[in-house]
Amino acid sequence: MLKVGIIGAGGIYRYAHLDGWKTSQDIQVVAVCDANLQLAELAAQDFPGATIYTDYRQLIARDDIDIVSITTPNKFHSIIAIEALANNKHVFCEKPDAINPEEARKMADIARQSGKILMAMRNNRFTAAAQHVKQLYNEGFFGELYAGRCGWIRTRGIPGRGGWFTTKEMSGGGPLIDLGVHMIDLAMWLSGDPIPKTVSGSTYRKFADRPDETGEIPTGTFDVEDMATGFIRFENGASLQVEFSWASNIEQEQRFLEWRGTEAGFSLINNELTLFTEVDGQVVSSKPEFPETELPQHTVNILHFIDCVLGKDTPTITPQDGVHMIQILSAIYESADKQSEVRLT
Repeated sequence: MLKVGIIGAGGIYRYAHLDGWKTSQDIQVVAVCDANLQLAELAAQDFPGATIYTDYRQLIARDDIDIVSITTPNKFHSIIAIEALANNKHVFCEKPDAINPEEARKMADIARQSGKILMAMRNNRFTAAAQHVKQLYNEGFFGELYAGRCGWIRTRGIPGRGGWFTTKEMSGGGPLIDLGVHMIDLAMWLSGDPIPKTVSGSTYRKFADRPDETGEIPTGTFDVEDMATGFIRFENGASLQVEFSWASNIEQEQRFLEWRGTEAGFSLINNELTLFTEVDGQVVSSKPEFPETELPQHTVNILHFIDCVLGKDTPTITPQDGVHMIQILSAIYESADKQSEVRLT
């Protein structure tokens, strides 16, 4: 029975992580920590007997804890993860892995040195559609995937306006680091994890000072972008267009991923998969259907992590994946500032 300590008991914990820790029969949550005592006390109600902390260092210092789960604001992901790994804990962390490449590399280094498992949330890999595409890719169905595009665009959907989400020091950025992690990771994973080579990007801040639905201009900090676009070239010659927004004047909100291959291609729009192949010189499409799964994808991701800690499975999400991801996001921001392409390798 693995013993787990939860650090961060806010919205993302309740929405995305709680079910996973409650579902597993192989773990016991023995401690809950949040700087807000009321949130910690509320979270502890799901785990009778769990000790409550407001200082994460006290939780990490416990010798009986095997796993630390991190669901804090972005700034603290790497700080807590590094300390937990140094104290011989396995770490499961909400995305993004870190808010800059240096911290992501530190996380990967200490994970390797400690021999402990470090995994960040990549829940979109665990949908039935994504798993099916990955299997087809491994079988060579698509041939060479060479040109892709992905994004997550909203009409109006700025989270926590005026709070830590829109404060760069705490979040590391806006929709690029908030939403971009999901779709860029999925695009790279489904195409064989190509190594990023160069990045070009632009960011925009156009809705920060506009009135909200009440007609008032919200107070608080808003020093991040509300839209980002970019173009990634990979060492294998493939390229990927990206677009992410919290607010923009578009027809409809959408999550999308598309890859074009030499033998076939696919699009994944709002989790609906369409495959494109050639028959007798004509392009034909098909839409595979999947039964509804009993478990949410976030829960499946956490259960995969637990199996890896127990030695029942091999991690499909590695610390190096996080390094590449944060390098890409950081380079898009750098490119937007410099108005020029940024080389990674």
